[in-house]
Amino acid sequence: MHPRDIFHNLSPLDHRYWVANEALFDRLADYLSEDAAIRYYARAEVALVKAHLDLRGTATPELFKILDDAAMGVDPAEVYAEEETTRHNIRALVNVLQKKLPADLAPLVHMGATSVDILDTAQSARVRDAVLDVILPLCAQLELALCELAEREADTPQVGRTHGQHAVPITFGFAVAEYAARFGACLPDMEARARDLRGKLAGATGSYNALSMSYKDPEDAERRYLAYLGLEPSEHSTQLVEPEYLLRLLTSINIAFGVVANLADDLRNLQRSEIGEVREGFGAGQVGSSTMPQKRNPWNAEHVKSLWKAFAPRVMTFFMDQISEHQRDLTNSASGRFVVEYLAGFSAAVKRMLDVLAGLGVDRARMLANVRSSGGGVLAEPAYILLAESGRADAHEVVRRLTLTAERDGLSFGDALAREPDARDLVYRALRGLGWEKPQEFFSAPERYRGRSADKARAIAAAYRPVAQRLAGTP
Repeated sequence: MHPRDIFHNLSPLDHRYWVANEALFDRLADYLSEDAAIRYYARAEVALVKAHLDLRGTATPELFKILDDAAMGVDPAEVYAEEETTRHNIRALVNVLQKKLPADLAPLVHMGATSVDILDTAQSARVRDAVLDVILPLCAQLELALCELAEREADTPQVGRTHGQHAVPITFGFAVAEYAARFGACLPDMEARARDLRGKLAGATGSYNALSMSYKDPEDAERRYLAYLGLEPSEHSTQLVEPEYLLRLLTSINIAFGVVANLADDLRNLQRSEIGEVREGFGAGQVGSSTMPQKRNPWNAEHVKSLWKAFAPRVMTFFMDQISEHQRDLTNSASGRFVVEYLAGFSAAVKRMLDVLAGLGVDRARMLANVRSSGGGVLAEPAYILLAESGRADAHEVVRRLTLTAERDGLSFGDALAREPDARDLVYRALRGLGWEKPQEFFSAPERYRGRSADKARAIAAAYRPVAQRLAGTP
């Protein structure tokens, strides 16, 4: 095959995102490239020959080595050249592989199989391996970064935000812990779904017709074949492996993708000029705008969101691939090829978010200033709660009016409360009961009203760190 300039490729994954993720994509290519696909097909064909040898009682380590060496020696260029003649990819592979084997082994290649016994089985093996060997460890690194950030910023005051408006105070660590919990919960499910991908050796309609010509127990032959690839048989195959095994994995990954996109959105918004609570790392020579030299755009977070927009909708196609008429049609043959692009796109987004967190600057002073910017208005909730607990049925209305007074007259909420002696005295009495000797100070330090934010941040980090460490392979 002639070398190809990457900038002559059509897919952005093969030039722009390859350049940005060279090490990651090179690792994924060992499982998801066309070269890898053909090598996994060859491994599946060899596994079938091994099963035949097992069942005939003629298996030996020497024969297995011959088979493994032949599979390793398959050149994808040879297979593609042969396909020019056969117009059939698996028949082309079989022809190439048979030429590399002794005459007594060659007839066993593909015997009793249909093409999809090889294609679907190899697809399950390589997607499983890509997820377990590359994608999950990468996700685990992101989870560890989230846990570390949540723990480090567990006590950093931050104003809560609901509907784009200031809400009661939290901590930045608590805000990050949301994503540590949501993303962390995805990882065991992704692992379980990857390990449950299935294969088959059930023939053209899934009813073992061909294998039944050779063996009394064709399902035993299937189990032996799949065992060499570390797979279990699909519960009920047609010509295809049941599509739900792969679909469940892709759906699980897409859920994780959505969590990463949501995190990107939040970090992007926190970098708005009027908020300014965090900032992405910026290189010494980096440019934010071609015409505005002062710009430092949150482009990495935006990039993650954009990748999600491009790839998440593809899961709809994977759902559509659930449908195949009767025992098989070919309506999934093109769409199914793009599973590998989806996995690469997800991996690129995870890697970019990992880079964002590695260089993220946290402006704690700005966060505190934003908490205090409403003049204590975010403490309307505790004032209402304490007033209601003191017996005032109209507590919510009283405090609502106080917030309007504070806004109208340019007062802090504490000063507006002081104008209402009855309400003030009830609230102050309740605060003293909670240990505030100078209750008026409660309303001048809204950052102290944070509930269990810090404790929750630490608890989430402690809960998810061990799982992430296991998957990342770190102590």
